Amino acid sequence: MAQVTQPQPGPEAEEVRLGIAIRAYRTMRRMTLRSLAAEAGASPSFISQLEHGRTSVSVGMLRRIAGALGITVADLFAPGASVGHRVVRHADRPELPAGPGTRKYLITPRPLQNLEIYGGEFDPGASTGDEPYAHGDAQEIFMVLRGRIVLCLGPAESAACHELAAGDTSEYRTSTPHRMVNEGSEPAEVLWIISPPTRTGA
Repeated sequence: MAQVTQPQPGPEAEEVRLGIAIRAYRTMRRMTLRSLAAEAGASPSFISQLEHGRTSVSVGMLRRIAGALGITVADLFAPGASVGHRVVRHADRPELPAGPGTRKYLITPRPLQNLEIYGGEFDPGASTGDEPYAHGDAQEIFMVLRGRIVLCLGPAESAACHELAAGDTSEYRTSTPHRMVNEGSEPAEVLWIISPPTRTGA
């Protein structure tokens, strides 16, 4: 039996798929054409043509569009990018830069909409850094899943520190300087839940 060769998608098909992905992510983010265009530095008519697969786009512009959507360029070309219901497997969670002895993962699938959730692991003695940090001005809930964490809120010289055990939570604004440290002898696992997303992480 002769083998049937499937036709390879041409540039037009790629542009159509890219447009569908951009429109799907924009809809998930509840962004208008105008708001996406403003954040990406493009015109609404260009974004409209791009979403309908009627024009090509430079790498630089594509990066700006992806950034405005809260995703990466690779996300736009991933299989199933236009699927609304998404699953993030434990092994596939994106790992974010963190300090020595600390691991941080993005749990919520992109694009981030109303909230973002990060998971973290602290080895004994590990912390988020020597100095408290802040990001944006959103509501943040910090929860200890395993182990014990000391959470300090406020500037370093006047911070209020709380020891949290598994199941304990704390709520504060992301604009409040905060620092976490594992002063125990066992690894600790935590969650950061932030609403709305601050785009700069937990």
